[in-house]
Amino acid sequence: MKITFLGNGDSLGTPRVYCDCEVCAEARKTGENVRLRPSVWLEAEGEEPLLVDCGPDWRTQMERLGVRKVGRCLLTHAHFDHIGGLVEWADACRWREETADLYAPGEVLEEVMGRFPWLGGRLTMKAVDGGLSYGGWTVRTWKVNHGKNGFAYAYRFDRPDGRAQPWAYCPDSFDLSEEEKRPLRGLGLLVLGTSFYEEPYPRETRSLYDVKEGLRLVEEVGAERAIFTHLSHDIDLRRDYGLPPSVEFAREGMIARP
Repeated sequence: MKITFLGNGDSLGTPRVYCDCEVCAEARKTGENVRLRPSVWLEAEGEEPLLVDCGPDWRTQMERLGVRKVGRCLLTHAHFDHIGGLVEWADACRWREETADLYAPGEVLEEVMGRFPWLGGRLTMKAVDGGLSYGGWTVRTWKVNHGKNGFAYAYRFDRPDGRAQPWAYCPDSFDLSEEEKRPLRGLGLLVLGTSFYEEPYPRETRSLYDVKEGLRLVEEVGAERAIFTHLSHDIDLRRDYGLPPSVEFAREGMIARP
């Protein structure tokens, strides 16, 4: 499995239009901190690539990737920063006179169709509440707490043949219960959303872990490696945050393997 990070930013991306902070200013000038909305591109032997989330930066991400056709996408939830590109994708399918597959838990698909009822003409909706298979991996999904923003879904990938360690993609979560943490145990790689280094806002207003909390979660569930994504403009990739060698921040175009 090859995992390419197409976007590692939060819902507003970096730079934020309204902001003149040091990180946003650097992103405009030299670009090390430029962050598109969160998405990954999965490739497995013998399989068509699988896009995970389709946010409003979809077109830019596909151009950077050099891709002209997307045949399938898996959604974590129906917030705009994760589905804002669906209309463009469906329109691209219309121009190509073809259809594509959109995978997500049933309630996520219902929410998507409630907002964009015309998508069904080009995107075939496929519920994955019972899981799915991809390139020799079994993929399990479960609902996770997203703080004040409600809920999202995470995905755990396992190889029944033991050829690779399990990994999980959990970009939007906060204050997970013991039951929600259980599928994160025993991972070789955890991709986790962490917006701030140390978020200063009241817990009842928050929706994601911060980096310090994320590090504690990684240690608690025993993940061998972790990549932090969904980063806000609080994170400056030029700084050394003293992360352990097994943990790193996602970067645009970064490639990882379980």
